[in-house]
Amino acid sequence: MSRRSEGFTLIELIVVILVLGILAAIAAPRFVDLTGQARIAAMNGLRAAVQSATTLANALQTAQGLTANQSVTIEGATVNMTNGYPSVTSPGIDAAVRFDAATFSTAAVAGMTFQMKAKTTCNFTYAAAAFTTQPPLIGTVATAGCS
Repeated sequence: MSRRSEGFTLIELIVVILVLGILAAIAAPRFVDLTGQARIAAMNGLRAAVQSATTLANALQTAQGLTANQSVTIEGATVNMTNGYPSVTSPGIDAAVRFDAATFSTAAVAGMTFQMKAKTTCNFTYAAAAFTTQPPLIGTVATAGCS
């Protein structure tokens, strides 16, 4: 009569746990920083929206034959203009661009600073156009504070 055993041996269980531990040690660091990368991507998206809004406001002002400092109306919102582009004073670029107020905010620092509400050091700045021949300066996203 032969004896039939069922289940795993202790060695087999230890090997499986060891392999899972190695996989976790290799895979876990790849997924740890996804939140920071998502914040950077969101800020880069907002920066692109700000660039588009400045171009749209300038084109609208030009098409309507307005002077460089006359306000324009974009989708019912009045946008103050400076040298043909949205100004940093409210309602300026903050009214021209549509963004999620629960995620992003603005501050009157170095022109207009767009920032994450959760991480205010994850930001970029918008400086009004100094001349009608130059577009506004839109800084790069400060990614150090996004993690």
